[in-house]
Amino acid sequence: MEIRKTKPEDIDALMGIYVYARSFMKNTGNGNQWVDGYPSKELLMSDIADGNSYVLVDSDEITGTFFFRIGNDPTYAEIYNGQWLSDKPYGVIHRLAGSGKMRGVAAICLKWCYEQCKNIRVDTHHDNKVMQSILKKLGYTECGIIYIANGTQRIAFQKEGS
Repeated sequence: MEIRKTKPEDIDALMGIYVYARSFMKNTGNGNQWVDGYPSKELLMSDIADGNSYVLVDSDEITGTFFFRIGNDPTYAEIYNGQWLSDKPYGVIHRLAGSGKMRGVAAICLKWCYEQCKNIRVDTHHDNKVMQSILKKLGYTECGIIYIANGTQRIAFQKEGS
């Protein structure tokens, strides 16, 4: 099992993973998070070109994908009903999804990101109870509410080590 940067030729596998992820979220009470075909192929290709897209590969099959970058994220500039644990430099995770063919994909990817940067910020939809549970289980602290570009709320989490 390995995590590597996504290659342009991986795009079809990623699109399939997000189709599965949208269905999984809808079936677990979160039908409002990734709507209207989000994330788009164009957004994912931009993530790949920028070097911020990663895949989890198991036995030569892509079983998970996510966006990871160390640096400020404009989405996290303002937080409401709480505060960040610190203002130290941080990594951000977005668009984390698994293919459904392997258990524990989210935890594996989140742990890998934390190994790269001991200060991580991530957010998820209010209805995404599965992701909230995983984050809390892995030691992430619920910090408050942020608003993403389309104006909808997300619950913001942070994990910070020494």
